[in-house]
Amino acid sequence: MALHIEKVTEKNRADILALSVAASQEGFIETTAQCLREAEEDARFIPVGLYVDEVVVGFAMYGQFGDEQAEAYVWLDRLLIDAQYQGKGYGQAFLQMLVEYLQERYATDVIYLSVYPNNTHAIRLYERFGFMFNGEVDPNGELLMVKDVR
Repeated sequence: MALHIEKVTEKNRADILALSVAASQEGFIETTAQCLREAEEDARFIPVGLYVDEVVVGFAMYGQFGDEQAEAYVWLDRLLIDAQYQGKGYGQAFLQMLVEYLQERYATDVIYLSVYPNNTHAIRLYERFGFMFNGEVDPNGELLMVKDVR
């Protein structure tokens, strides 16, 4: 079984749009259609498909924000595993891959993400990977978490 990450293109766009989370998770993350629209409006967002062999099982979006390198923030902005593939360890595996990828791509020391306070499953996952709350809340009411990757 080979896990890999591919940028969203016209070739895989329909497969990405078909992804969805479990009904109980719908309030925790935007749909892939909303994410792709956001990425079209702001080129700093990079949407990717998460693959097991040749099957897309999830989606993520990341980017670097800020005007100057010293004040640039690297964000793992979205991460979802399709409902039918949850519970198989893919979230953990892809989170590890994404953290390593972002650290290498951006040569960053810190990775940011945000999570709703009632998304306890995601919070536990992020905490297991070393993300910690920094005390900040974004305009949508999501709590900011950071991971020092030094």
